[in-house]
Amino acid sequence: MIRGSQRFGRVRSREVSGIGFGVDIGGSGIKGALVDLAAGAMVGDRYRIETPQPATPDAVAKVVAEVVDEFDLPADLVIGVTFPAVVLHGVAMSAANVDDSWIGTNVEEVVGAACGRAVVAFNDADAAGYAETRFGAAKDIPGTVFFCTLGTGIGTALIVDGILVPNLELGHLELDGYDAETRAADSARERENLTFSEYAERLQRYFEHIEMLFWPDLIVVGGGVSKDADQFLPLLKLRAPIVPAKLRNSAGIVGAALLGAEHS
Repeated sequence: MIRGSQRFGRVRSREVSGIGFGVDIGGSGIKGALVDLAAGAMVGDRYRIETPQPATPDAVAKVVAEVVDEFDLPADLVIGVTFPAVVLHGVAMSAANVDDSWIGTNVEEVVGAACGRAVVAFNDADAAGYAETRFGAAKDIPGTVFFCTLGTGIGTALIVDGILVPNLELGHLELDGYDAETRAADSARERENLTFSEYAERLQRYFEHIEMLFWPDLIVVGGGVSKDADQFLPLLKLRAPIVPAKLRNSAGIVGAALLGAEHS
């Protein structure tokens, strides 16, 4: 088993090739697929099982094992796993859309024991953002890339010159007395029935603050609403270019497989 304590706080990319395997653990579904590590693309179809309810460690780990068992994988292949939480040295420090009993649980140990394999776990937005810098909208972009997913909440990742700085959780910045994601997540747009023009005003405030803090060279926006990016991104007036993500629903799995291979 690979232990999180063997890793440093920042994640620097290294060249990997061959086939990897990634699992994306979400609040509604657990998905896995083979990934061509050189191309950054899924090989064949992904396999998905609904997330068990309640989403306790034992229940989720069992489903991950079922997903992995659908594929004929080499025994020594390290599995990369995304998890909807801050993941510090393999341990879940928070829990979003999964059971609170995950908090303080070593994701790598619990999932690894169920699968009988080495597992490396990362925050879900970190994995997706990392994949976008390697193979998506931010490929070959030097400097600082800020990635965010706009969905039920706001997931974020920061990659500086190819180095992932994990667990920033910048969707929870306090802006104007509010947790940012309660105002600027796509769920807020849907809940309040905002037009895209009205939603863009919320995003303008959020991204202005991100620019003030980090001065990114590029901002990449993912999540389901990114399919409508042409209706709101052009309305934003920012210093940095802001573009929609390219990998979309495959980003988490690709990032998980890539990070798993890089830490094997």
